[in-house]
Amino acid sequence: MIFHIRSEKRLTLLLKNAPLLMLAASLALATGCKTAPTPGAMAPRANDEIMVAGQRFHTGTKVVLWTDPGGYDAYRVERRFAPLEKSGWEASHEEVKELQSPNRYNTRRGTLTPEQIEEVRGGGWPLPMLQDVVDQFVLHFDVCGTSRQCFNILQDHRDLSVHFMLDVDGTIYQTLDLKERAWHATTSNNRSVGIEIANIGAYSNEEKSPLGEWYKQEKGRTRITIPESFGGDSALRTKGFVGYSARPEPVKGVIQGRELTQYDYTPEQYEALAHLTAALCKIFPKITCDYPKDTSGNLITHKLSDADLKNYHGVMGHYHVQTDKVDPGPALQWDRLITKAQKLRYAGFTKTVEDTSKGQSRSPFGAGN
Repeated sequence: MIFHIRSEKRLTLLLKNAPLLMLAASLALATGCKTAPTPGAMAPRANDEIMVAGQRFHTGTKVVLWTDPGGYDAYRVERRFAPLEKSGWEASHEEVKELQSPNRYNTRRGTLTPEQIEEVRGGGWPLPMLQDVVDQFVLHFDVCGTSRQCFNILQDHRDLSVHFMLDVDGTIYQTLDLKERAWHATTSNNRSVGIEIANIGAYSNEEKSPLGEWYKQEKGRTRITIPESFGGDSALRTKGFVGYSARPEPVKGVIQGRELTQYDYTPEQYEALAHLTAALCKIFPKITCDYPKDTSGNLITHKLSDADLKNYHGVMGHYHVQTDKVDPGPALQWDRLITKAQKLRYAGFTKTVEDTSKGQSRSPFGAGN
């Protein structure tokens, strides 16, 4: 009899607390019943992350970090492609007179207070401080044709660096954390992120052009043919990749008042660059997801005035920074890039829709959150 009464009391207690038990179970399911990570367990990666102030952010496209096998590490002082016994700094400085510094980067300290410089000089940056500094994304073409050759030139032959390289197969290589001041765009170095896009470049009629060696017509399309002296197709990370210009015909256009001819970038490069641009514009709110335009809304095809450059916050070409540069050339389809980046940035909608709806049209589960 006593056992029966106790059983009834337990049943009554369970029924009374059933709502609380169901709520606890729901919360456990919603949070995935997360537990403390096991010591020594590998932290999973999606291989699309970029590194910003020591933190990883997803881009939705393939990224190879400088810490990954096959990556390109701009933190190292030795030359990457020189014979090992001659790759150290002392031998490199002796053999390559253009190399004047063992480090090809430094600290973004141009706008920091003395107190902030002391805070970050040890290496670590608070993300909000970095977000307050970075407001430009500068696009280059590398005139090297492949990211492998680009890093060879930057690291082994020049006192230069860049945060990202984008190969013809759409692979993005990150060489430095974005907290670093890479040396790629003179007066904009302190405030910008830079990317070198693999493309052999743009040329005037008066210049000797390698376009005929790098591009061949094939069944109505233009195929990229990497010369063996540049490593051929083996220079690319994607084995067996065949790259085609996004447009079959060479593109003519005027940059810095010069008429130039260039072949377009690959569809894979546009797709990867749009994802990276969207990610950067979200990580760094001061980078407006747009390009420099005149009062009529047309692309500006020359260097910005000093005043306009000082006040500009967004995506831009190297030629917007310096009068002696023409990259990324006349072939880059700015509207194609920015329209796709804005849709990725604003969860499938354009910035106009996002602004009009004040974010209400955005799915609560979309990428824009």
